[in-house]
Amino acid sequence: MIDEILKKAENNKKISDEEFLQLLQVTDEENLKKLYSTAVNIRNKHSKLIKLTSTVHITNKCTIQPRCKYCGFAPKTSTDGYYDSFYKTDDEILKAAISIEEAGIPRVSCSGGYGYKGKQGVNATEIVKNNTSLEILVNVGGDLTEESVNQLADLGADTVCCNLETINEDIFNFVKPGETLEDRIETCQMVSDAGIELSSGLLLGLGESLEDRIAHLHYLNKFETLGEIPIMGFNPYKDTPMANHPPSPLEEQLKFISVVRIMYPEIRITVPTPTIGPKNVEYSLNAGANNLATVIADNYPLAVKGVGSPTCGNYDDVISVITKLGLTPQTI
Repeated sequence: MIDEILKKAENNKKISDEEFLQLLQVTDEENLKKLYSTAVNIRNKHSKLIKLTSTVHITNKCTIQPRCKYCGFAPKTSTDGYYDSFYKTDDEILKAAISIEEAGIPRVSCSGGYGYKGKQGVNATEIVKNNTSLEILVNVGGDLTEESVNQLADLGADTVCCNLETINEDIFNFVKPGETLEDRIETCQMVSDAGIELSSGLLLGLGESLEDRIAHLHYLNKFETLGEIPIMGFNPYKDTPMANHPPSPLEEQLKFISVVRIMYPEIRITVPTPTIGPKNVEYSLNAGANNLATVIADNYPLAVKGVGSPTCGNYDDVISVITKLGLTPQTI
């Protein structure tokens, strides 16, 4: 049965939700290898180019209350995270962006906490676009207004990210009691309506079902400008309310990456190196991913702690893995 489903995938035939669920339930090594190989073949038919994305964390000051139960980014949430509050100056953002460009990384993600109505994202975009050739992804979640989204469009922001994380509303409300799923959905729609590429992904392992994950993938298809789906596995930060919640197993993340690739053959599938683990990027590429995020070169001037894990991907190591697999890293 698995062979028949994968043959349909290779031939771009419609696959039912029941068949997608069967793929997510594969556990034996032989069929796992077939699943990953099929996803890689589909990706490589379109391109063997692997995008690299670095990061600038603009601020961890966040007005969301109550805090998201897994957050290790906001001040005083985790001693493994950004425990002290910060707001990067314009000069710090500029120096970081220039260092990313000098390293040959083509794209920067600028992210920050809530409470600014998107002004922090607009300011970072203006700095990056006026001083570098970098592509920019702005990730301030639902902290955007129609005005700030339109300003991002006018500045030429390449992508705006607003992760729904899960569309199971009960789980969303439990892990993110200071936000609403509806607000995040409205933000995604604003980005799409403005004609900006939308990035919106899933955080696996919050307690959602396999059916929830498949429904989530279908739901994302409603946004016309969807161009990127980040796949993040839950990784607990100590000191947080979810410190003892189990991390998402690597195998579950890899199977889901492959299913996303089959459902969306040409989409950019992003794997943040902190949540997959810097040593595991090879596995994510071998499951069908084509964008590695939070890649940090030696010349980077700021301290970085990954969202989901304090460890990031080293640029030289990441490049080595990509080329070893016969793929091509996208560099400037």
